[in-house]
Amino acid sequence: MKKVVMIISKNNFRDEEYFQPKQILTKAKVEVVTASSSTGTAKGMLGATQNVDITIDEIDAKNYDAVIFVGGNGASEYFDNLQAHKIARDTISGKKFLGAICIAPVTLAKAGVLKNKKATVFLSEIDEIKKYGGNYTGKNVEVDGKIVTAAGPKAAKQFGEKILELLSKNGGEK
Repeated sequence: MKKVVMIISKNNFRDEEYFQPKQILTKAKVEVVTASSSTGTAKGMLGATQNVDITIDEIDAKNYDAVIFVGGNGASEYFDNLQAHKIARDTISGKKFLGAICIAPVTLAKAGVLKNKKATVFLSEIDEIKKYGGNYTGKNVEVDGKIVTAAGPKAAKQFGEKILELLSKNGGEK
């Protein structure tokens, strides 16, 4: 069974960017673990709540086939988070899939994993992606190697489908 960890902010994660991909993955029998900066209940921008399974400090990228950073206003809590940066780098060095949607690709950019990679992001953060060496494409969903980025809530379903497709094809080496 494939296993994915989705990282959400404790407050103001974007509801559909979490729930739509999660539903697509769980329907396909992928185990989804939810992580945040602390355990308990996380609150979405549109009012949804989600129980947090583990903290980001407990994530070991090698235990997952994919790591996904979810967007929303609260995702900025990970922009300069050294543990989030380590998770992103470990995911890539472990040849696993790494995803980020909305403003969350900024965390990947600041971790250094988008340098010379095609990426997309929510419009407000285009300059940040470019500043850290990412090649902004403007697509709804962009794939470069094992990195999947998406532009925002309207791309949530497509983002989830693309991650599932990649996991199904070659699943991330163990």
